[in-house]
Amino acid sequence: MLIFRPLFDPVSSTYTYLLGDAASGEALLIDPVYEQVPRDLALLQELGLRLVATLDTHVHADHVTGAWRLQQRCGSRIAVSAASGAAPLDLPLQHGDRVTFGSRHLDVRATPGHTGGCMTYVLDDQRMAFTGDALLIRGCGRTDFQGGSPQQLFQSVHGQILNLPDGCLLYPGHDYRGVTVSSVAEERRFNPRLGGDVNLTDFTGYMQALHLPHPRQMAQAVPANLRCGRPEGDAEPDAQPTWAPLTLRFSGVWEIEPMALLEHAAAVQIVDVREAAEFIDPLGHLSGAQLVPLSQLMDRLDTLDRSRPVVTVCRSGARSAQASLLLAKAGFGQVANLAGGLLRWRIEGLPVAPGSA
Repeated sequence: MLIFRPLFDPVSSTYTYLLGDAASGEALLIDPVYEQVPRDLALLQELGLRLVATLDTHVHADHVTGAWRLQQRCGSRIAVSAASGAAPLDLPLQHGDRVTFGSRHLDVRATPGHTGGCMTYVLDDQRMAFTGDALLIRGCGRTDFQGGSPQQLFQSVHGQILNLPDGCLLYPGHDYRGVTVSSVAEERRFNPRLGGDVNLTDFTGYMQALHLPHPRQMAQAVPANLRCGRPEGDAEPDAQPTWAPLTLRFSGVWEIEPMALLEHAAAVQIVDVREAAEFIDPLGHLSGAQLVPLSQLMDRLDTLDRSRPVVTVCRSGARSAQASLLLAKAGFGQVANLAGGLLRWRIEGLPVAPGSA
């Protein structure tokens, strides 16, 4: 029996796909996201599956892959297109290759155009295909960077994806409208960029007129993904902290959501790293927070209790993220940053200290 679980990262709107062979317990993950690795590991454990490989559809520009991080935990092989430039790879994929998990397999189809190293993965019975950013639901990936080409993408989609059986279900790398799946027949008929009577001239003109801004994470994501998600210095992430529900960012910063901090506030020390004037400005401050400006932090470490968890706070979360890294380097073992800072806290309608505006 095939085990199939689509997973979603709300920050980058990325879909990750878990496929497992129930009989053997072997599984694959397609397009894992770095920050979601704890979620993926928990699901694998619950389902009794052993991850044998991760497959990225391309070198992403909008998130960092979880491939390396999963390899450290599971020993899984890293598979990406040999043409992608990513390294080191256990499985440098070529068109026509096959990646097996138990008695099942995915067929590899080269679908360049969004980037030069895009792959589409087709289930052995052709009932499912995982198209990455080559073909989205009623859309497609952009073609204006990373070796993209509208001519190549048009040929890839028509020659490698839309020639699959009509009933083949298509699972994209992203969706921004909450849609999860389409089919070959639907996209062939209704895709406004690549379906119907659209020809290569139409498509090329459309794509060249988009003029989209670059993804916000591109400067960080592309170099990291060329290393298969390996952080610089090979620093393996620490085990998941247990003192509060936290999320590990690729920068190495552990983050706590505002509601989680509210629930755990009595057990932690809150360190506000803004300047003194900001502490009493209209944005306010958190009840019980200790004011230690970032510029003074390293000189005032002795005012903090190393035996208690520390949550750093600032206006937006940027300065406090730096503070959390400094505290971790100084030997504080339980440190997290308030996600989104006081701006996010106030947006969510959570209380500030008496006397704050």
